[in-house]
Amino acid sequence: MDDRGEPAVRVSDRERDAALEVLAAALAEGRLEASEHESRSRSALRARTAVELASLTADLPAPAPTRQERDRKDLAAWLAEWRYWLGGAVIMSGIWGVRCAKEGELTYYWPATPLGVWAAVLVALAIRPREDADGAKD
Repeated sequence: MDDRGEPAVRVSDRERDAALEVLAAALAEGRLEASEHESRSRSALRARTAVELASLTADLPAPAPTRQERDRKDLAAWLAEWRYWLGGAVIMSGIWGVRCAKEGELTYYWPATPLGVWAAVLVALAIRPREDADGAKD
């Protein structure tokens, strides 16, 4: 049980490794002295609960995401936008189809214009140069 009377959540090796990475980054940035880093690292390896582990890194900022993590997040967001595009395509095509059925003939496929513009914006976002965390363009 923790201080609030709730069951303590046990930590995994992955969570211990993440805490060790935060501590190593803090040492490299000069936020921790070597002796304090060593002490906290030993405590992190012995930590059994999330509360014990969190207390070791509570006063340290989280490390900046790596380039790979940022790229993965950007790709996930871009793919989500394409899912929205597809949803819009289904809705607009449905409206167009109902109108064609009501008039009894195929008319100009007007959804091509907004969908084409939307797709062009998504492609432009994919090929635009992005800035790194330090302001350098790739």
